Amino acid sequence: MEENHFQFRNRVVLLPLLFLLTIWLVYWLEVRFHFDFDKNGIYPRTFSGLQGVLFSPFIHSDLLHLYNNSLPLLVLLTALSYFYPKQMLAVLCFGIVLSGVITWVIGRPNYHIGASGLIYVLVSFIFFKGIQTQYYRLVALSLTVVLVYGGLIWYVFPEVDNTISWEGHLAGFITGFLLSIVFKAEEYQKIYKYEWERPDYDPSEDKFMQRFDENGNFVNPPKPEVEEEVDPIMAYFTSNLPIHYDCIPTQKKEPKQES
Repeated sequence: MEENHFQFRNRVVLLPLLFLLTIWLVYWLEVRFHFDFDKNGIYPRTFSGLQGVLFSPFIHSDLLHLYNNSLPLLVLLTALSYFYPKQMLAVLCFGIVLSGVITWVIGRPNYHIGASGLIYVLVSFIFFKGIQTQYYRLVALSLTVVLVYGGLIWYVFPEVDNTISWEGHLAGFITGFLLSIVFKAEEYQKIYKYEWERPDYDPSEDKFMQRFDENGNFVNPPKPEVEEEVDPIMAYFTSNLPIHYDCIPTQKKEPKQES
């Protein structure tokens, strides 16, 4: 793993800002033209409610709801884009769809809207992925996420606040965990300089370690077994089948007389 892997690019900020601009634009359209987008949210176990799987993260009930989701989305999407650039779009797209489907299955019969489910996807993915990679910078990121957003875990349980969609939060948390397992981060795998650093290292198979006993004392290697020398001629002319040779005398040719 190269230490200069993390590089700041314009898309690290542009993609999160574009997503936030989209949800603010949707809310502005709803207020400006008096639309009611709540009915486009997730309504569990109904065919028409499936449209909310795609639309619900962009719909918010009021300005306070939108504001409370905007700042966490900006921070978490920026962190995801910076530390996991290869997985960013896949986590965002699959996170929206899978968390929406789970909410559609387990949710109460009501309209579920808002990007809070996506926030739980991002928190869960960043936390579990950092622990799985065991790379110190990503582990530090996981601990930071726990420190800042650890209190969100209480809102995945029912009866904590009946005015929020705890089902969407729980669906997002489960989705983030599943995506952290599915999407590998091979670029963060540790490069082993020595064989003994590998987790599957077996000292009994190491030629160097075989020169030491259990107490660490140097011992001579066992003498190799001497193989019997085989006549190279016999090695090429041996057979399991009986072979008989018939000798036929050659006839001498009479010399021709010249005339």
